[in-house]
Amino acid sequence: MLLEEVARTSARLSETPGRRAKIELLAACLRRVRPEEVSVAVAYLSGALPQGTAGVGWASLRDLPAPATAEPSLELLDVDSALERIKAATGKGSQAARRQELAQLFICASEPERAFLIHLLTGELRQGALEGVMLEAVGSAAGVASSDIRRAFMVAGDLGPVAAAALAGGAPALASFHLTVLSPVRPMLAQTADNAADAMQRIHPAAVEWKLDGARIQVHVLSGQVRAFTRTLADVTDRMPEIVDAVTRLPLDAAILDGEAIALRGDGRPHPFQVTGSRFASRPNVEHQSRSALLSPFFFDCLHLDGDDLIDRPALDRLSIMDDRLPESLRVPRSIVEDAPAAERFLDDALVHGHEGVMVKSLDAPYEAGRRGAGWLKVKRAHTLDLVILAAEWGHGRRRGWLSNLHLGARDPSSDGFVMLGKTFKGMTDVMLAWQTETLRAMETSHDEYTVYVRPELVVEVAFDGLQSSSRYPSGLALRFARVKGYRHDKGPEDADTIETVRAIHAGTSTS
Repeated sequence: MLLEEVARTSARLSETPGRRAKIELLAACLRRVRPEEVSVAVAYLSGALPQGTAGVGWASLRDLPAPATAEPSLELLDVDSALERIKAATGKGSQAARRQELAQLFICASEPERAFLIHLLTGELRQGALEGVMLEAVGSAAGVASSDIRRAFMVAGDLGPVAAAALAGGAPALASFHLTVLSPVRPMLAQTADNAADAMQRIHPAAVEWKLDGARIQVHVLSGQVRAFTRTLADVTDRMPEIVDAVTRLPLDAAILDGEAIALRGDGRPHPFQVTGSRFASRPNVEHQSRSALLSPFFFDCLHLDGDDLIDRPALDRLSIMDDRLPESLRVPRSIVEDAPAAERFLDDALVHGHEGVMVKSLDAPYEAGRRGAGWLKVKRAHTLDLVILAAEWGHGRRRGWLSNLHLGARDPSSDGFVMLGKTFKGMTDVMLAWQTETLRAMETSHDEYTVYVRPELVVEVAFDGLQSSSRYPSGLALRFARVKGYRHDKGPEDADTIETVRAIHAGTSTS
């Protein structure tokens, strides 16, 4: 298949608002792909590179040569091979070799292909082909149930080989996918409940666990070898020797454990999240970092044990198996509760110990790897602030044509201005998006290609899970997991929360 066909499909996707229409566009393209091209086509149409990255940034794309021909000629696999060579180029002369390879690629590219490649290489290919859409498209193209595609993808962790198997062999080929110890699995994610009562109304009885403000880890054990992976499946084994050591001591031959890594203070309360996060950010000085910010592992699920995949078994079975093999000190605190008052008491206990909330989990649910399943609900008591909108960015995909991502600022009495704390596009209904687009455009003071800057007059109530230090914003602070609760039409900018209030929340107290 020519890259041109993928590029034109991508362009049509970005102009197509409906989910079903996107699925059919993708499926039609995948039906025309040769078997050996499937993995590359699926990655490109998802806005990703099979290599993860080719190491090509904006600076490398500034002075590209003009195309030698307007006729499309680039084969999909030839493009993939060129990007492999670009990524692999190292050592003396590698920069020149990479430039030459990139130039040759773009000389042969048509205009649609050039535009597509630039967006693909810079990570800016926003066309609405999200994971769920692509999974259904593969199912449609292969004529198999999307649930079968999702199940194979859950255990494979990579949609490329799953799509290739489905298109070549249908449902029987998908049955061959199993968990492989030392190969990470996409983690199960949780939906949100408003409070403990809401969660217990949806799931009861339930296992209620502390929700630690740590970093998700998946730890694999095989015949004495231990590997640790992040939520994004990155291998971080060499960054956490203390966790490897703790797991090595367990009586396990083959296992996959799901949990959290967290840095705790001497009194058992958690350090700010950034202390934990710093251990995942870089490799240097691991020995020094492990002394100054010791990570503790806490596990809450077991996906595989001694040759048996457990993900399809009820949660209660998995928990019982894990409890038999792991000491209490390595398990997330948990209680089986029947009603909302008991869940509320357990939530209060988690908060008293400095953690961010609880997880409420169905005792019957399987482990839905890679999904935000209804069997897991997270409950937090979030902070809220009234902040002023400073700007908004144009949306992509189904939000194309709407101002979506809001720039949020706190009031700074010392300068009679506002200090930016972060951005959010979460929590908005279509009605809200339409209203704020019209309203903010009428308040515009300037704009660029992506952003409309506005008079600081609109106040919005924002819920957030915490604050972290940040060099990105002049305030030195940034909101974590911010989402819009609603506009405060009853308040003016002079009523917005101040930066002093924000700093007090960060310090653990509030002046509000």
